[in-house]
Amino acid sequence: QVQLVESGGGLVQPGGSLRLSCAATRSIFSTYTMAWYRQAPGKQRELVAAVTSGGIINYTGSVKGRFTISRDNDKNTLYLEMNNLKPEDTAVYYCNANTIGYIYWGQGTQVTVSS
Repeated sequence: QVQLVESGGGLVQPGGSLRLSCAATRSIFSTYTMAWYRQAPGKQRELVAAVTSGGIINYTGSVKGRFTISRDNDKNTLYLEMNNLKPEDTAVYYCNANTIGYIYWGQGTQVTVSS
């Protein structure tokens, strides 16, 4: 069993920055793909960014050049650095860990971009 605990959400003005963190309760980065998803009101949950166990990174098109996913293997922590935030980035952001036969979700953290 793995627990994922997100933090770092909040209210920010357009153009601002936030860093989300996701702490895993045990070391899993060597075998799991880690990802950030988000879900805006009335919309389906969507993949934002992912990093495989081998370090391959992918971003959804709308966040490329603005968001950066990274991980600290020693701290078992995944990060999402978000810059130049836009109102359309407003959503609940979820941390996800998945491998063959297993998938885990965090509880989510709210990000609101508004003036």
